[in-house]
Amino acid sequence: MEDQVQGLPRLGERAPEFEASTTHGKLKLSDYKGKWLILFSHPADFTPVCTTEFAAFAAVQPQLQKLNTELLGLSIDSTFSHIAWVRNIKDKLGVEITFPIIADLDMKVATAFGMIQPALGHTATVRAVFVIDDQSILRAMIYYPMTTGRNMDELVRLVQALQTADKHKVATPANWRPGDKVIVPPPQTAAAAEARMHEGYECVDWYLCRKSLPSE
Repeated sequence: MEDQVQGLPRLGERAPEFEASTTHGKLKLSDYKGKWLILFSHPADFTPVCTTEFAAFAAVQPQLQKLNTELLGLSIDSTFSHIAWVRNIKDKLGVEITFPIIADLDMKVATAFGMIQPALGHTATVRAVFVIDDQSILRAMIYYPMTTGRNMDELVRLVQALQTADKHKVATPANWRPGDKVIVPPPQTAAAAEARMHEGYECVDWYLCRKSLPSE
C-alpha cells in the first residue's frame, strides 16, 4: 500500500462509477441519479467514534431526505460485520440505521475515491465525505483524521449551500445559513463593476455585494 499512488476524484467531474455489495444488496452510483448523495467512509465497524457518527448520521437523515439527499456509508469490513454492527447500534443506542453501507473488501470503491491514506500506516478507510449531486457530479469532498468525528450540521449546511447556489446562481459567504444573505457573483468587466455599485445590492465594494433571497 505504501507504494500505491492514488488519484483523487476531482470536483466538477463525474464521480467514479461503482457497483458494490451493501447491507441493502447490490448498489451502483447510477442508482442515485436524480438524487443528491453523501457517500462517506469510516475506518471500521464496532469502533467508538464511528459508532457516534452513525447515530448522528441517522439523526440528520430525515433532514437530508427533505433536500433530496441520500446517505451511503462505506468501510472495508464485510457485509456480515456491517449487519452485526447495525444491530448492535440499535440494541445499545436505540438508533436504527436505515441507510445502506458498502462492504468494500476488495477496496475498489475506497481506492477510486482516495479513501485510503497509506501514510497513516494502515489500510483502513479514513473519514472521508463526498457530496455528489443529482447528475452524479462530485461537488464537495472533506477528509477528517481518525480521531475526529464529523459535524453533521456542517454537512447539512454544505448541501443546503450547494443547492442554493445552483438554484439562484449565487455564492454563499462564510458561516452562511438558510435565510442569510447570499453573495452576488462579481462583475467581469470594468463597466459592470462601475454599474454594480448602483444596482441596489448591499455592497462593501464592487466585488463583494450581498442580497436577500425570496422566502420559500
